[in-house]
Amino acid sequence: MIGSLLYLTATGPDIQFAVCLCARFQASPRTSHSQAMKHIFRYLKYTPELGVWFSSDSMLSLKGYSDADFAGCWLERKSTSGTCQFLGYSLVSLSSRKQSSVATSTTEDEHIVAASCCSQLLWMRATFSDFGLSFGKITLLVDSTSAISVARNPVLHSRIKHIDVRFYFLRDHYEKGDIDLIHVETEN
Repeated sequence: MIGSLLYLTATGPDIQFAVCLCARFQASPRTSHSQAMKHIFRYLKYTPELGVWFSSDSMLSLKGYSDADFAGCWLERKSTSGTCQFLGYSLVSLSSRKQSSVATSTTEDEHIVAASCCSQLLWMRATFSDFGLSFGKITLLVDSTSAISVARNPVLHSRIKHIDVRFYFLRDHYEKGDIDLIHVETEN
């Protein structure tokens, strides 16, 4: 059941969070997890018109969104990261996963997920360049002004030395001009 639902998340991002949450308990499922999966199947049965729309008339530009919930997992106090990438107006990639480590602040949390989204956007740009498409500066929308400030201002890095070195990747690509970090309200 989980495998079938994971397959459907490619065109149904509305179920991705619930399906991934059920998949976390795949090794030792309980009755409540089975009921949750049946609930997802019922939802799919009565909402067949919902899904991802791929428009052919939009301009070709890459854009990414990133968000995280601070300590959202009640069991391990790890955060759930979410990213999505658009080509024009069409959603082409999305990800929702539990972070591998416990974040000590919301800034760290948002910075980690923004770096992950940046990595995915740069990989997509490299892939599209193989097809002859070129993109200038890629827009990355983040809902945390503090995470954007940390990426833009190297002076603030002394306050976040505890963040793993691999997440300095975001600042590096911002300074190179590969990405443009823009604040977006959480509700949007």
